Amino acid sequence: MTTYEILLMLDPEQAEARQEDIVARARDLVETGGGAWHSHDAWGRRRLAYPILHKEEGVYHLVVFDAEAATLEEISRVLKIDDAVLRHLATRHIAGSRTSAPRDEAAAPVAVAAEGTAPEAPAQEAPEPEATAPETAVSEDDQPEYAGAEEEQPGEEEE
Repeated sequence: MTTYEILLMLDPEQAEARQEDIVARARDLVETGGGAWHSHDAWGRRRLAYPILHKEEGVYHLVVFDAEAATLEEISRVLKIDDAVLRHLATRHIAGSRTSAPRDEAAAPVAVAAEGTAPEAPAQEAPEPEATAPETAVSEDDQPEYAGAEEEQPGEEEE
């Protein structure tokens, strides 16, 4: 038996009960194939980097289980033909690793300073690069800087 994890991206327009049915179907396939179900982590609705089937968001679920290769192939086959599954990715789970939902910047807690105290400075942040364009030097005769004055340029003849 091998431990696998599948990241599911489901259609956000589907009812939550339908999304749970997809996960339950995957669990049923694992258990009937003689595998063991470890965990199901619902990551929730996330904005996509680019639209898929004219949808701007997807609902993510991460499932971890032990199964034979044939069982994984059957689960992938079932997920491919289900219209509610926008994408899925099955990978071998690394022992001791813990995959968790990416941190949502909008939901990050904001530290509120008590009245009369100064707010804490954020931990060492990398300095932002300056927004100025790099300067390029051009010689008087429009030759690149790296061309030596005494060197002949290709295609030019000495006068």
